[in-house]
Amino acid sequence: MGILIRLVVSAVALWISTLVLKGIAITEADTVKKIGTLLLVAAIFGLVNAILRPVVKVLGCWAYVLTLGLVALVVNGLLFLLTSWIAGQLGLPFHVDKFWPTAVLGALLVSVISWVLNLVVPDGDDK
Repeated sequence: MGILIRLVVSAVALWISTLVLKGIAITEADTVKKIGTLLLVAAIFGLVNAILRPVVKVLGCWAYVLTLGLVALVVNGLLFLLTSWIAGQLGLPFHVDKFWPTAVLGALLVSVISWVLNLVVPDGDDK
């Protein structure tokens, strides 16, 4: 149950980012299809982060240390842009225009909103 709640929280964070940032868009007009797209993109973003982020952290450990962690903003933006590309390859109407500032700010915004929503909404795993 917790994973479904986290998926919905991520989808809400993605939806808010499409409202706030001009370069992130869902080109679907139908509300039901838009919700489905948001849920699928949230799942893709979660998978991309779960698979690639640890690899990037291990291989780029020196960059994290050298920049005092600021390279994480670049990595998050690139993973967000990769999510947009994968969504496009799957025929989902989700698009991020460019890397700077849209993808970096979008990934940062999604992370912050997800963090806040995860504090507010219990995911069932909390004891």
